[in-house]
Amino acid sequence: MASVNEFNLVEDRKGLIWDLVLYIPTIIALLVLASKYWFAGDENITYLLVFLTTFIFLIAFNRIFKTRLMMLPTSPISFSVSKKGVSIALKNGISVELVKDVRFFTDVAGKSFGLAGIDLEGVKKQFVFHKGQFVDDEQFDGSKARLRAFK
Repeated sequence: MASVNEFNLVEDRKGLIWDLVLYIPTIIALLVLASKYWFAGDENITYLLVFLTTFIFLIAFNRIFKTRLMMLPTSPISFSVSKKGVSIALKNGISVELVKDVRFFTDVAGKSFGLAGIDLEGVKKQFVFHKGQFVDDEQFDGSKARLRAFK
């Protein structure tokens, strides 16, 4: 399977549950703390906590809707690897060709990896792929094996 150059992605429902379990309690706890400080009269801490809550909410929204559910127009739905670079097909029908300074990054747990590089227009692009987005473990391991050339 490691010789396959084309990798199609699917929705990651297990990862979605994990992200919801992680982010929802965090956001609720920050809002509860912010309301506690608001009613105690400490507005500066409240503003800081609301800012932090908003920031974490945006991170969670992007992670869930772009990488886990692949619902946003800029969500990758497939990618192919060649000697020249990596071609990533997005949900909106656009294909991004990473041709310069392509870098491959893995996490310590081995459950996701990232790609970064410069496309044909000279714009730096970054993408994250999770293990659950691949049909099976062989596809995930095969994609990492093909991308190791860009490490």
